[in-house]
Amino acid sequence: MPQFLIEALAAHDRVGFSCGVEPLDRYFREQVTQDMRRRVTSCFVAIDEENARVAGYYTLASGAIALSDLPAQIGKRLPRYPSVPVARLGRLAVHQDYRGLKLGAALLWDAAMRASRSELMAFALVVDAKDDQAEAFYVHHGFIPLGSRRLVLPFGKNAFDQR
Repeated sequence: MPQFLIEALAAHDRVGFSCGVEPLDRYFREQVTQDMRRRVTSCFVAIDEENARVAGYYTLASGAIALSDLPAQIGKRLPRYPSVPVARLGRLAVHQDYRGLKLGAALLWDAAMRASRSELMAFALVVDAKDDQAEAFYVHHGFIPLGSRRLVLPFGKNAFDQR
């Protein structure tokens, strides 16, 4: 079974990456470094330690969500600002050759832990799922649906124990 190291995207080879979803593949090959240079996203990659191949990636960015969009049980413990800061999981993809190894779950866990430990405060990790399968993946991992395929994973005490 491969061993993976998750690190910030740098001079990694992105050309051969294929998760089977063309917009995710194209973004990773052609656009992610531009977004990083513009400081609108950070990208982290899972590297197969045996061959230094990119096995998966995810992106994180800062954002905000309207307090009124949150379920009452979550919103009631937050200050009454119009919006609250969140970390946004923009994209998450696993190379087709590494499917079935739970690498997607490991990348999601890394993203949540990295965002919750950030010195910039964020109340939660938010994602807009691209399809039903992605939405089911996030729900399985403890995200709360907000409607229109938007999901939230609140940070805080015991946030990762609620699954």
